[in-house]
Amino acid sequence: MNTKSASSVKVIVASVVIIAAVLYLAISGARDSKATSYYCTIGELQGMGKKAYSRNLRVAGNVKPGSIHRMGTHASFVLLELGKELPVNYDGAEPPPDTFKDDAQALAMGHLGRDGTFQANQLQAKCASKYAPAKPGDKPAGSPVTGTTATLVVPAK
Repeated sequence: MNTKSASSVKVIVASVVIIAAVLYLAISGARDSKATSYYCTIGELQGMGKKAYSRNLRVAGNVKPGSIHRMGTHASFVLLELGKELPVNYDGAEPPPDTFKDDAQALAMGHLGRDGTFQANQLQAKCASKYAPAKPGDKPAGSPVTGTTATLVVPAK
């Protein structure tokens, strides 16, 4: 084998390895994209048409007061956002979080059912009042364990 044909073989082998790696990445990326979820508002979801039925989605809003119905790890409720409502059925492996209450901000992950109800398999929530900034003149909240407050002292320079 001469040096010209040996270097040609090396170039061909390297090209095949690069092409195989690119194909592998493209195929695995396409497969993983099916598992990713698209964030949208309730208004955007309602305007998506038939595309909404085939996508994994994340939708956020505030929990409508009085709409929560719990049963074990299942919960049904209504999300509100800018005057629009979205009924949600949550059926996850774990019960809804403790912060999942009326007026809480919630993020539901799942897909839209043909009946217009969002079918969630994951749910995150935070209580809006718990994280609201303190009003001017309010006393600082005490420690939940001791009932005391802490003061930060910064030495003068």
